[in-house]
Amino acid sequence: MIDPKTISGLSVQEAASRLAVEGYNELPSKSRHTLLALAVDVLREPMILLLVACGAIYLVLGDTREALLLVGSIGVIIGISLYQGSKTERALEALHDLSSPRALVIRDGQQRRIPGREVVRGDSIVLAEGDRVPADGVVRSCSHLAVDESLLTGESMPVGKRVSSDGRAMERPGGGDDQPCVYAGTLVVQGQAIAEVLAIGLQTEMGTIGKALQTIEPEDTRVQREVGRVVRVFAFVGISLCVFVAIVYGITHQDWLHGLLAGLTLAISMIPEELPVVLTVFLALGAWRISRRGVLTRRVPAVEMLGAATVLCADKTGTLTLNRMTVQRLYAQGHWCTIASEDEGPLPEHCHELAELSILASHRDPFDPTEQALQRLGSRVHPEHLQEGWTIVREYPMSRELLAMSHVRRSPDGRTHVVAAKGAPEAIAEICRFSSSQTQTLAETVTTMARDGLRVLGVAKSEVLDGVIPDAQREFTFQFVGLVGLVDPVRPAVPDAIKECQTAGIRVVMMTGDYPATAQHIASHIGLSPVSDVISGKGLDAMDEATLRNRIRSTNLFARIVPEQKLRLVNAFKANGEVVAMTGDGVNDAPALKAAHIGIAMGARGTDVAREAAALVLLDDDFSSIVHAIRLGRRVFDNLKKAMAYIFAVHVPIAGLALIPVLFHWPLILLPVHIVFLELIIDPVCSIVFEAEPAEANVMTRPPRHPQEPLFGARTVILSLLQGMSVLLIVLAVFVVARARGHTEGEARALTFTTLIIANLALILTNRSWSRSILSTLREPNAALWWVMAGALTVLALVLSVPWLRELFRFAALHMDDLIVCLVAGTVSILWFEGLKVLSAHRNSS
Repeated sequence: MIDPKTISGLSVQEAASRLAVEGYNELPSKSRHTLLALAVDVLREPMILLLVACGAIYLVLGDTREALLLVGSIGVIIGISLYQGSKTERALEALHDLSSPRALVIRDGQQRRIPGREVVRGDSIVLAEGDRVPADGVVRSCSHLAVDESLLTGESMPVGKRVSSDGRAMERPGGGDDQPCVYAGTLVVQGQAIAEVLAIGLQTEMGTIGKALQTIEPEDTRVQREVGRVVRVFAFVGISLCVFVAIVYGITHQDWLHGLLAGLTLAISMIPEELPVVLTVFLALGAWRISRRGVLTRRVPAVEMLGAATVLCADKTGTLTLNRMTVQRLYAQGHWCTIASEDEGPLPEHCHELAELSILASHRDPFDPTEQALQRLGSRVHPEHLQEGWTIVREYPMSRELLAMSHVRRSPDGRTHVVAAKGAPEAIAEICRFSSSQTQTLAETVTTMARDGLRVLGVAKSEVLDGVIPDAQREFTFQFVGLVGLVDPVRPAVPDAIKECQTAGIRVVMMTGDYPATAQHIASHIGLSPVSDVISGKGLDAMDEATLRNRIRSTNLFARIVPEQKLRLVNAFKANGEVVAMTGDGVNDAPALKAAHIGIAMGARGTDVAREAAALVLLDDDFSSIVHAIRLGRRVFDNLKKAMAYIFAVHVPIAGLALIPVLFHWPLILLPVHIVFLELIIDPVCSIVFEAEPAEANVMTRPPRHPQEPLFGARTVILSLLQGMSVLLIVLAVFVVARARGHTEGEARALTFTTLIIANLALILTNRSWSRSILSTLREPNAALWWVMAGALTVLALVLSVPWLRELFRFAALHMDDLIVCLVAGTVSILWFEGLKVLSAHRNSS
């Protein structure tokens, strides 16, 4: 394969020019919701349509001012909805930009990682196993390249690719075996290649069929379905009561227009149109907040599942450790060599061959941290580049059957061919044809190194005889050269993160391809227990499903595990009733990531296929970022429940004040304009104020929630209804007492409505936390809360003091003692819930 450093590619300026002229490398997607589209969606909402109907009735009755006020209020509601919608859209757009596939291109002679949408025609793209091909192109250079083109052809078997003879055109549209063409959207499953881009966006093969992909709609989650059911139930009840009230009022008062107005008012008060909006806003903004912690949410509903995770399966390398390999110990010719520092000076003579062959078995400019460490080791033997002039004649990649790789290299003078192999020590022992006693001795040596936390590689050598290069590694006659022990430091934040997980009731499970002794050494350093209980890959294969499910209840360490075994472990944990979060980075990790409840792909070193299979992408590959995401996921679900509880509670007194006066032949207390005023408070509160609430103090000291725990659980619904009923009883008492003491209808209505507003604000404050008092939550910062409360009180003061506004609201003037009564009554309505918090806290502490 051609060395990427010999290719200059396009210049940065030329690429920018082509991007400006030809556009982005992307297919037309579902259009982003514009403000106009959002406005149209809002105008279709039932509440808006009901308000429009009320405005029309006011016009028929000749009440022009009321009609104009309703129209103006509709404009304000639309404005709030547009703000919520645009904020959600911006959050989703930011996530979309982050999740855009990446491409490795060569520009100005340098390899650059760029968004796939910025690839232009003429770019030289570097492809490796696990990459999603970003555009159509011809292969300029490749090594054992095989591509899965099932997305285009429907054929599941990978097809091999060859180097283009001239590269002037795509030779066979639609893909195929032994062709020099690669196509956008297909997946590299083996080998490496450099290709030149010939077509982007709509001009690609994928572009011709891409429109069909736009029709795929994501399935609703359990919470979305639950919210939909609740909205439908409330809508049915609201419409039924609307008809009932209109008929009753029309018959008893012989005024059908006002009866229809009363019915519509009740319908407006009953329909909880905020519920789906709140769910969308919370999940979208929750995903945005999580992305700021280094975790990209590819599937927004995964946010709700984070709080339910009970088992977190983590790779050791790069997730629990820094993935910065350093050679620390060598074993060659029966002697040990300990390396205290990479800058220590020349290696002992007996280690030279081991270092040289380690480099020859690696790539020239490696991306893999292990090969980078071997390169640094080799520089202590040969300050110049050892691989200079040593041409790779053939590569034998690592496989599931043989965990070793080999390079056949021709010497600079062309006279000899050296075969350098490196891989798992047991694989090296196999190709060296070790006897059982030799294998046992090697295993003891490896175990000694593994107990010190070292990752161990074996190295072997051979040569090509008679110029014949065999088809398989096993056909060479290899000689054992030695062992290389590498150390990968634990990430500093991991021990505290694991302790936090354990406090939160989350099991952390380590899966690694390293030896059991290495896994135990790392586990003891990060606080993962029990250290003594380890299941190896071979042991796993020997277990039936029942035995495995029983063993994993107490085992947290899995060593010598290959990616295919991760899927079996994930399914076993799920069968035990666990909610599984799983990390992975390779092509073969994709099934396990897909099977896990929450698949987490590595962003820095992960393959495209792993990222596409996962629900979350760890942008910095840091384990502690996962723990931050779990904390934020729990916070999102907590705040969502608070918002839903508030919506339930606040609609009870509103619906009651719209229905009870009709049943008891009282004057109407609430009119459409009053409902609009209340909605102007409710909408921003439930979607902005509660979303911005900080996490509860015990968010990471309590067990995970049950995955089937409903958003509207019995306790939540009952307490919410009791909150609403207590407010309804208080405001009704204010109205009844006011009428009994001779107050006019306008005065009674003003007193009742003012009390309802105060009680509404009290409901907001008390629902900020179901475990802490209002006084303790006041110390928590929430700027949106104070803006909403200040706005509500300011508008209420204007309505009560400005004569023409009073008249529009059908109020009479109130005095200072009246306002004090409203303040006290509204505050008293939620005191019982504050007392319940105190009792619950006392019971929990004892």
